[in-house]
Amino acid sequence: MTRRRKILLLSTAIACTGLAFGAARARDVPKVATGFIAHTLCSEIFVSGLDPQRDLAETIDAMPGASLLTWAMDFRADRARKDVTVSLFGIGRSHAIYRQGLGCTLEHGQGVADAALPPDDKQPALLSEIAGPDIVAPQSEGLAAALDRAFAEPAQPPYRRTRAIVVMKAGRIIAERYADGVGPETQLLGFSMTKSVISALTGILVRQGKLKLDGPAPIAAWQNPDDPRHAITVDQLLRHTAGIALGSSLQASLGSVLEPVNTMKYAKDDMASFAERAPLATAPGTAWNYHDGNFLILAHLLREVAGGKPSDALAFARRELFGPLGMRHVTLQLDASGTIEGSGEMLASARDWARFGQFYLNDGVAGGKRILPEGWVNYSATATPNAWVGIGAGFWTNQGDSFGANFRIEHGWPRDAFFAKGTIGQYTIVIPSEKLVIVRMGRSPNWPPEADGVFDLVRDVIAATREKGKLAGMN
Repeated sequence: MTRRRKILLLSTAIACTGLAFGAARARDVPKVATGFIAHTLCSEIFVSGLDPQRDLAETIDAMPGASLLTWAMDFRADRARKDVTVSLFGIGRSHAIYRQGLGCTLEHGQGVADAALPPDDKQPALLSEIAGPDIVAPQSEGLAAALDRAFAEPAQPPYRRTRAIVVMKAGRIIAERYADGVGPETQLLGFSMTKSVISALTGILVRQGKLKLDGPAPIAAWQNPDDPRHAITVDQLLRHTAGIALGSSLQASLGSVLEPVNTMKYAKDDMASFAERAPLATAPGTAWNYHDGNFLILAHLLREVAGGKPSDALAFARRELFGPLGMRHVTLQLDASGTIEGSGEMLASARDWARFGQFYLNDGVAGGKRILPEGWVNYSATATPNAWVGIGAGFWTNQGDSFGANFRIEHGWPRDAFFAKGTIGQYTIVIPSEKLVIVRMGRSPNWPPEADGVFDLVRDVIAATREKGKLAGMN
């Protein structure tokens, strides 16, 4: 197919999208599509150190329909300038830049806000060490078989493309494995697992008395009592019941480029401001709708309460959470305005994601010090009414009677399990009854639910650790 023919077909597709969804939304399609690819590639080339061609192929393959646009994209990663540019035959162009310690930021021609990485205060970790420097081989044949199965690829797509698994029991790693090019210190994109971290930071602010769960959230744009958004609470933002009209963030497919929330993420410098200016779709507290705008607003609140500057928010996260937990391989990426992209752009090593899960298994306590408010972990895992996927306040949960919770239980997950979840296959799973934390990172389609192999992984790990316990009791 000639280049002219490709451009004609692409233009026709976007024009048809405009007829179906409105010209304004269709106009954003090229920017959204190129923005996601540019930012993901930049992050995983310059922060994770992954091979760009392999990373691109696996990411596209995990997102149904994405190839309908990506065949028309041109990619350029400049290792000297440390940036990535993705263009869609001149119809759309996105540019992501890397800054040491700050990760990657999409810039839209206006530059990016100055941000300085706060100095490392080298505070001692309060959370007990989870492993030595060497990769921990599975401690039983059952665990080895569980990891073999999780890394094995099916004969036919969808493929799993598992990148890392860490299994912890009672605070120590008992099995871990990594794909080629990935290791215990490799920072991996958590996507929406970032929301769980923002939830934790929000909890710390609540413990410190700087934020309240109930009552109007202190957003400057909503302070007029006559504004219907004035009633939105921090609790509603955490639970996706604020009612803000931005569409949905549940999809990872070609169709999702049409959602306003993705215009916010990939075409705007100040994401939180865009979300805060959006009207209401439903009255606050009356309906559940999962979208990234809620957590970008929470990230903006964090920045303002912490001192107002990007470095203030980063220092707060390091001082109050990452430092005490010993999370040393973490990058919180920013939008162009300098606000943490709190809906989906944190990178951390699989071990550091496991430390975060262990912290929740410990009820928000590290080294005897309470970091989260008492009861916060249970609050986070308490089901949100009408959330059919089974979700709490920043975490997904098996509590309640939702379709999602019951579906997971039918597939072998314990009722008390709750977890951080990121699109296309990222999990930090906490199972208090088994004293287990399971981290799984990869590039797997969101549908069907069995595609990433996590149902099998959880069942296999529980069976293996129970069997090991029985054998130990016999000796």
